[in-house]
Amino acid sequence: MSTVPVQDPPIVLDAAWSDRLEELAAVASRRGLAAVGDRLMAEVARATVLPTAEMPADVVNIGSTVRYRDETTGREHTVTLVLPPDVDIDRGRISVLTPVGAALIGLRSGAGIGWETREGEARRLTVLSVAPAA
Repeated sequence: MSTVPVQDPPIVLDAAWSDRLEELAAVASRRGLAAVGDRLMAEVARATVLPTAEMPADVVNIGSTVRYRDETTGREHTVTLVLPPDVDIDRGRISVLTPVGAALIGLRSGAGIGWETREGEARRLTVLSVAPAA
């Protein structure tokens, strides 16, 4: 019996953020955050980039509020995806430079993707809903 690997879903990035995300990924890789920097760089490289006006409302973007389910634990989480300077864990504002943040960027509502925790544990998440930035 063979196991077919799960392919990552297509992602879409806002042209207003794609260069900034690539810069953040490169800086992270140079500053000892290679795993998350490399992941974000890979996501930027495989993304379809659209002008801001053409971004679908159900795609996770910087500033989006996302409800997702961790398929390993079954727990649902609601977070707002932000740039590193805007992180506020108490308010659910997580950085795109975290393992789950890098996994979420560019996903559509309903999409699932694998990601790895900082401890190296393989997980899978499913995006349940996306609210665009206010």
